[in-house]
Amino acid sequence: MSLQSLLEEVDPGWYRPPGADTAQTGGGRGDDLDSKLLQRSLDSELGQRMLARWLVAGAAPHLFAPRADGGTSRLASVWPRERLAALIRDLGVLAYAPAIRGEVGREPVRILKRALGNSYLLALDKAVWDGAADNAVAARLRAALHATLAACTQDDAPLYALLDHHGRHELRAWAAARDPAFADWVMLLWPREDAVPAHLPEKQVIFLTGHHEKRGGAQ
Repeated sequence: MSLQSLLEEVDPGWYRPPGADTAQTGGGRGDDLDSKLLQRSLDSELGQRMLARWLVAGAAPHLFAPRADGGTSRLASVWPRERLAALIRDLGVLAYAPAIRGEVGREPVRILKRALGNSYLLALDKAVWDGAADNAVAARLRAALHATLAACTQDDAPLYALLDHHGRHELRAWAAARDPAFADWVMLLWPREDAVPAHLPEKQVIFLTGHHEKRGGAQ
């Protein structure tokens, strides 16, 4: 994957200083001028190098560093956005397993089964994770899930957003210690967001990451 292709995958918000939000720029993922300048930068080798340096000096110091395994291009090829999104969703589901198992009402269970499909079974499978979490974590998960399910009578988007948000931070927390460039890659593909504390054991993150990597290699 070329440097240009990599940089095009990055959410445009990472090319702005923190705090340069939509209220300041006046438009969604960047106003017209920002979008035009960004595209001009992506279309030139000099602009690409400048964008990469911007990221290295700020949010992503590890991503563009030389790697013995073939560089950033290999990392991005192994973990394209679609595969990462599937892994992140499963990590979010597993992280919320203690709360999901506690939802026994007909309507909450119906919503969870509808929204999660086969991933609902992942949350129930104690062979994957026994769901051991301290009381404070379990209570926070239950409260967040209960409030989210109440907003999902017709639309599952709030549930997906909750799980994906948490899944991204579980993956980033694990990767930050194991492969910082991977943590940078996960972060840059989505907009800036508030962090949430991770609580999944390393063994479970490794299991799901390996599972999705093998599935991707078999396709």
